[in-house]
Amino acid sequence: MDVRQIPQIDKTAFGSIALDSQTPVVIKGLVETWPAVQAGLESDAAFFGYLSDFDSGLAFTAMKLDQAQKGRIFYNEDLTAFNFSYERINFDTFRSKLEQTTVSGDTWYAGSINLERWFPGFDKSNDLSIHRDELKSIWIGNQTRIAPHFDFPANLACNIQGERRVTLYPPEQLENLYIGPLDFTPAGQPISLVDSLAPDYERFPRFKLAEEAAFTTTLQPGDAIVIPSMWWHQVEATAALNVLVNYWWRDSPAFHGSPLSALQHALLGFRDLPQHQRAAWRNLIEYYVFNEDDAPYSHIPDNSQGVLKPLTETTASALRKTLREHLK
Repeated sequence: MDVRQIPQIDKTAFGSIALDSQTPVVIKGLVETWPAVQAGLESDAAFFGYLSDFDSGLAFTAMKLDQAQKGRIFYNEDLTAFNFSYERINFDTFRSKLEQTTVSGDTWYAGSINLERWFPGFDKSNDLSIHRDELKSIWIGNQTRIAPHFDFPANLACNIQGERRVTLYPPEQLENLYIGPLDFTPAGQPISLVDSLAPDYERFPRFKLAEEAAFTTTLQPGDAIVIPSMWWHQVEATAALNVLVNYWWRDSPAFHGSPLSALQHALLGFRDLPQHQRAAWRNLIEYYVFNEDDAPYSHIPDNSQGVLKPLTETTASALRKTLREHLK
């Protein structure tokens, strides 16, 4: 299925139309007037020259893959290591490495680089002002394939240079994507173990169901896509130089903490209990965490509900303190 598209719209009005969407949506030409996009349309060298004006000089972490990996950022054969190496590198050296890939065939990729720290001022000249308390990052590389993964924050991804093919899977496709380790991941988030360009249906038969549910789109320079929270997404960058700027934001206060950390804690506390105890705890968690009753605790006096009431920064801090004490 194709991702829903909307034409270019007023940048001050697209929040309610696109940013709050619970399904992916592409906004054609949203950032086509950005100076960075215009520089990239001129040439790769022009883009590099433009970005270098904002270079802080600070080193960042990049990934290097040899030619045999064909840009797929992944694991080795038995999932005991990654198929790439990390290198601390400054922008000038990274640019030189990218320019040499047409000869070496290697892949160089730097992802999730905080714009404010590493390229200060870039976001002032290339900005959407989405007003979501967002984190702004830049992603730079040559031909890469990023396996299906999810992000907890919602994501507005703006394609600056090159072409990107994005494949998205609804959150409920989890079981059909054959997700790898939670605690050993290439970039922080668990990823699908299926090579979607050459799927092994004998090993991963349910992946066919994920393919049937998938949404796809191809982003050109200036296009943007909204990826809602928790949607699995795979990104293929196909040009000699591919650049993307994204905005991440969460729809709940940051003091609520990380749901992924809570999942890991749940593995520690519940997963290996006897079945009857797991069933009892499942019931408790459904009641206290996922209960959609408007007033499930009305039998408790309001001033005694404590952390059962909607969390504030104060009660969240107290809850974290209690957890730290229990984890000692």
